[in-house]
Amino acid sequence: AMAATRNAMRAVRVFEFGGPEVLKLQSDVPIPSPKAEQVLIKVHACGVNPVETYIRSGTYARKPALPYTPGTDVAGVIEAVGQQVTAFKKGDKVFTTDTISGGYAEYAVAAANRVFPLPAKLDFKQGAAIAIPYFTAYRALCQKGRARAGETVLVHGASGGVGIATCQIARARGLKVLGTAGTAEGMSTVLSNGAHQAFNHREANYISKIKEYTGVEGVDIIIEMLSNINLATDLQLLSRGGRVMVVGSRGPIEINPRDTMSKESSIIGVTLFLASEEEKRECAAAVFDGIEAGWLKPVVGSEYPLEKVVEAHEDIIHCSGARGKMVLLP
Repeated sequence: AMAATRNAMRAVRVFEFGGPEVLKLQSDVPIPSPKAEQVLIKVHACGVNPVETYIRSGTYARKPALPYTPGTDVAGVIEAVGQQVTAFKKGDKVFTTDTISGGYAEYAVAAANRVFPLPAKLDFKQGAAIAIPYFTAYRALCQKGRARAGETVLVHGASGGVGIATCQIARARGLKVLGTAGTAEGMSTVLSNGAHQAFNHREANYISKIKEYTGVEGVDIIIEMLSNINLATDLQLLSRGGRVMVVGSRGPIEINPRDTMSKESSIIGVTLFLASEEEKRECAAAVFDGIEAGWLKPVVGSEYPLEKVVEAHEDIIHCSGARGKMVLLP
């Protein structure tokens, strides 16, 4: 309350690109004001996504102007609305797919068309676990991967935010769902969120186990979170006309293009950043259908206060096994 009266808030600021240590929590950042067609949200939870670590390190294609506050997926309560905003009022519970001022903060400004009502059956932490994971999963699986009922999908790294979202969407759409995780706990998370079968990607022979399970047919779609490690073996697992959807990569990898020729398979890159307005609306509609139907249930993983933001950025890249969506709690 004190922060609000003196018009300042706590927010994480990045003044230079680099390692997690460049994330600085400051307590005297001015609370932003919503302009026309914008809203101000009191942030209750903000999702942490791997892409935010790439942007922070300066290695990503898009570089924000410095200094900036990271974070796009917030859930909270509308504090104020700008002119021409009729869809929301002060006190509404909402979640966002993007922010203008950055989500790792006590307050965030967002464009009203990037804000959605938070359904009563979800809490704020779950609200912060919707946007990037579910929109990315839907884009990779349905918009770019053209998944059809009856096909087999392998979600490589299925216990993280995007992985769980993919398993839930794929199961609801009638696909045969296989998932990998790095721990026993991760595998059980994957199975309880729609996968028919889980494999431990830390086992030396897990690829042959997948091959044994899928038989000669192979896998129609692979949703790949770590292409720099898995892409060459992914090509061995595909069916005829199969496709690998590249959702995440942390570096280069050598592949043999002949492996795509033998099955006429495709490698398709996926980024939410390039989705058109129409595609984003389609993602949102699919998400709301899933919440309504009851199969879309975000799984919240590790929770961190803003003070531990450096630790959160270290853990999302280096922790032993993801389990749900990582969130910051201002």
